Amino acid sequence: MRTPPRSLMAAVAVPLALAAAAAVLKAGHWRLHADRHRITLSPYPRRSCPHCRGAGGWWTGGPFPEMEACGCWSERRELRIRLLPVPAWPDEEPF
Repeated sequence: MRTPPRSLMAAVAVPLALAAAAAVLKAGHWRLHADRHRITLSPYPRRSCPHCRGAGGWWTGGPFPEMEACGCWSERRELRIRLLPVPAWPDEEPF
């Protein structure tokens, strides 16, 4: 049985498109998360950052130390695409 050329081209094009998308996300330092309600692209720290060296920030001194986030990822926006609405939480118990 002979495979039609269109289905063969689609079978080759889909993995190539996914590999290209993964390479672009990795080069741009983005993390992809997808579920049935949303697709989320969130930034993560660059390993080549001269300030945090990929750790994402540093600890400030004092009696109550806090982590200060580095600008290589914290100043970038998180992108969300909504797919399905999240169901409303019920006000009362079902039984």
